[in-house]
Amino acid sequence: MAGRLRAPTGRYGGKTAEQRQAERRGRFLAAALRLFGDAPGYRGTTVASLSEAAGLSTRQFYEEFRTLEDVLAALHLQVNDWAEEAVLAAFAAAAGTPLVERVTAIFRAYAANVTSDPRRIRITFVEIVGVSPRLEEQRLARRARWVDLICAEATAAAARGEAAPRDYRLAATAFIGSVNGLLHDWSSGWVDATLDEVVDELVRQLLGILRPQGGPWQPS
Repeated sequence: MAGRLRAPTGRYGGKTAEQRQAERRGRFLAAALRLFGDAPGYRGTTVASLSEAAGLSTRQFYEEFRTLEDVLAALHLQVNDWAEEAVLAAFAAAAGTPLVERVTAIFRAYAANVTSDPRRIRITFVEIVGVSPRLEEQRLARRARWVDLICAEATAAAARGEAAPRDYRLAATAFIGSVNGLLHDWSSGWVDATLDEVVDELVRQLLGILRPQGGPWQPS
């Protein structure tokens, strides 16, 4: 009796089936970054044009994804993961330094990562917005992770006497909105400032949120 078709599991060309699948998926995501993050954008891209840009077939597309929305969802998570990895590395490298130095190092790392390719900013702040309730939920969930990260650092800073002890969730949420808006406007050419100036402004805003009244660590 015929059984169900299964994906091949042997080696081909020195690569396992899992390695080949990961490679194909990576090629689709790289092509999506080019098309979704520039012209024609997510809404102007078709499965056929994405497959052609990836150098793969539409049959291979449907082996990896159900819809283009699935590709956008995966790409949005990937771009955020890259930024999060950069921030966590900066956290580790700046451990033990004064608060001002830590905050500056963290935001320089974040800004350098997300602005290293303007297409990443477009994916994160433009293309993902308004696509579907599912992607809106994902976008807000990733924003919540950034809020949690800031709240954790603020709580740790408060325990060391570097920040005012309070609930930072509302302030962190407002701050993330400022980060997203300012970086998007800067990348669009609407803000006449260097990236360093943009980061310095964001650092000042965050320190203003964290600063206790009369705190001895305040910068002059």
